[in-house]
Amino acid sequence: MSGCPPNRNNPTHEERLRSFANSRPTIGGTHELGFRDGVVAAVNAYARKWLLLTETDPGLDADRVGEGLTAVVSVKLDHPEFEGSTHGVLGSPTVRTCVGQAVQERLGTWLEEHPEQALALVGRIQGTRQH
Repeated sequence: MSGCPPNRNNPTHEERLRSFANSRPTIGGTHELGFRDGVVAAVNAYARKWLLLTETDPGLDADRVGEGLTAVVSVKLDHPEFEGSTHGVLGSPTVRTCVGQAVQERLGTWLEEHPEQALALVGRIQGTRQH
Protein backbone atom coordinates (compact mmCIF):
# COMPACT_ATOMS: atom_id res chain seq x y z
CA MET A 1 0.00 0.00 0.00
CA SER A 2 1.56 3.22 -1.09
CA GLY A 3 0.32 6.71 -0.35
CA CYS A 4 -3.02 5.96 -2.02
CA PRO A 5 -6.05 5.78 0.24
CA PRO A 6 -7.28 2.20 0.66
CA ASN A 7 -10.88 3.30 0.19
CA ARG A 8 -11.59 5.42 -2.85
CA ASN A 9 -14.81 7.33 -3.39
CA ASN A 10 -17.43 4.91 -4.68
CA PRO A 11 -20.64 6.91 -5.14
CA THR A 12 -22.83 3.79 -5.18
CA HIS A 13 -21.78 2.90 -1.61
CA GLU A 14 -21.60 -0.74 -2.70
CA GLU A 15 -18.66 -2.94 -1.87
CA ARG A 16 -16.83 -3.91 -5.06
CA LEU A 17 -14.56 -6.85 -4.35
CA ARG A 18 -12.96 -9.05 -6.98
CA SER A 19 -11.06 -12.12 -5.95
CA PHE A 20 -8.66 -14.60 -7.48
CA ALA A 21 -6.88 -17.77 -6.41
CA ASN A 22 -3.86 -18.74 -8.50
CA SER A 23 -4.97 -16.17 -11.11
CA ARG A 24 -8.36 -17.90 -11.40
CA PRO A 25 -11.41 -15.68 -10.75
CA THR A 26 -13.40 -16.77 -7.71
CA ILE A 27 -16.90 -15.96 -6.52
CA GLY A 28 -16.03 -15.77 -2.87
CA GLY A 29 -14.32 -17.87 -0.28
CA THR A 30 -11.92 -17.83 2.59
CA HIS A 31 -9.60 -15.24 1.03
CA GLU A 32 -12.45 -12.72 0.76
CA LEU A 33 -13.56 -13.46 4.32
CA GLY A 34 -10.00 -12.98 5.55
CA PHE A 35 -9.70 -9.70 3.68
CA ARG A 36 -12.88 -8.37 5.28
CA ASP A 37 -11.77 -9.63 8.71
CA GLY A 38 -8.45 -7.82 8.35
CA VAL A 39 -9.94 -4.54 7.16
CA VAL A 40 -12.53 -4.49 9.96
CA ALA A 41 -9.92 -5.38 12.61
CA ALA A 42 -7.50 -2.68 11.41
CA VAL A 43 -10.14 0.04 11.22
CA ASN A 44 -11.60 -0.83 14.63
CA ALA A 45 -8.15 -0.99 16.25
CA TYR A 46 -7.25 2.42 14.81
CA ALA A 47 -10.58 3.95 15.84
CA ARG A 48 -10.23 2.62 19.41
CA LYS A 49 -6.57 3.67 19.71
CA TRP A 50 -7.42 7.26 18.79
CA LEU A 51 -10.65 7.24 20.87
CA LEU A 52 -12.88 7.56 17.82
CA LEU A 53 -14.62 4.55 19.35
CA THR A 54 -14.63 3.90 23.08
CA GLU A 55 -14.12 0.45 24.55
CA THR A 56 -17.87 0.24 25.20
CA ASP A 57 -18.90 1.31 21.69
CA PRO A 58 -19.80 -1.56 19.40
CA GLY A 59 -17.17 -2.07 16.76
CA LEU A 60 -17.71 -1.01 13.18
CA ASP A 61 -19.04 -4.05 11.34
CA ALA A 62 -18.00 -5.44 7.97
CA ASP A 63 -21.09 -4.09 6.21
CA ARG A 64 -20.35 -0.51 7.34
CA VAL A 65 -16.63 -0.73 6.69
CA GLY A 66 -17.21 -2.24 3.25
CA GLU A 67 -19.58 0.47 2.03
CA GLY A 68 -17.90 2.11 -0.95
CA LEU A 69 -14.84 -0.15 -0.76
CA THR A 70 -13.20 -1.24 -4.00
CA ALA A 71 -10.58 -3.96 -3.74
CA VAL A 72 -8.94 -6.91 -5.46
CA VAL A 73 -7.84 -9.92 -3.42
CA SER A 74 -5.49 -12.37 -5.07
CA VAL A 75 -3.76 -15.32 -3.42
CA LYS A 76 -1.28 -17.86 -4.71
CA LEU A 77 -1.59 -21.31 -3.16
CA ASP A 78 0.25 -24.60 -3.60
CA HIS A 79 -2.88 -26.68 -3.02
CA PRO A 80 -6.05 -24.58 -3.35
CA GLU A 81 -9.31 -26.19 -2.27
CA PHE A 82 -12.28 -25.07 -4.34
CA GLU A 83 -15.88 -25.64 -3.33
CA GLY A 84 -19.32 -25.08 -4.79
CA SER A 85 -21.03 -26.52 -7.84
CA THR A 86 -18.76 -24.57 -10.19
CA HIS A 87 -15.68 -24.85 -7.96
CA GLY A 88 -15.53 -21.07 -7.92
CA VAL A 89 -15.38 -20.63 -4.13
CA LEU A 90 -12.01 -20.91 -2.40
CA GLY A 91 -12.40 -23.13 0.66
CA SER A 92 -8.82 -23.43 1.93
CA PRO A 93 -9.31 -22.98 5.70
CA THR A 94 -5.91 -21.50 6.62
CA VAL A 95 -6.19 -18.79 3.98
CA ARG A 96 -8.76 -16.78 5.95
CA THR A 97 -6.44 -16.36 8.92
CA CYS A 98 -3.36 -15.71 6.82
CA VAL A 99 -5.01 -13.07 4.62
CA GLY A 100 -6.76 -11.48 7.62
CA GLN A 101 -3.52 -11.09 9.57
CA ALA A 102 -1.63 -9.70 6.58
CA VAL A 103 -4.35 -7.16 5.75
CA GLN A 104 -4.74 -6.10 9.38
CA GLU A 105 -1.00 -5.55 9.74
CA ARG A 106 -0.45 -3.69 6.47
CA LEU A 107 -3.62 -1.60 6.64
CA GLY A 108 -2.96 -0.83 10.32
CA THR A 109 0.48 0.48 9.37
CA TRP A 110 -0.98 2.50 6.51
CA LEU A 111 -3.60 4.08 8.79
CA GLU A 112 -0.91 5.08 11.30
CA GLU A 113 1.29 6.57 8.58
CA HIS A 114 -1.58 8.53 6.99
CA PRO A 115 -3.57 10.03 9.88
CA GLU A 116 -5.53 12.56 7.80
CA GLN A 117 -6.82 9.90 5.42
CA ALA A 118 -7.39 7.50 8.32
CA LEU A 119 -9.53 10.02 10.19
CA ALA A 120 -11.50 10.76 7.03
CA LEU A 121 -12.01 7.04 6.44
CA VAL A 122 -13.23 6.34 9.98
CA GLY A 123 -15.40 9.46 9.87
CA ARG A 124 -17.01 8.31 6.63
CA ILE A 125 -17.70 4.87 8.08
CA GLN A 126 -19.13 6.33 11.28
CA GLY A 127 -21.24 8.74 9.22
CA THR A 128 -22.90 5.85 7.43
CA ARG A 129 -24.21 4.60 10.78
CA GLN A 130 -26.69 7.44 10.86
CA HIS A 131 -28.30 6.67 7.48
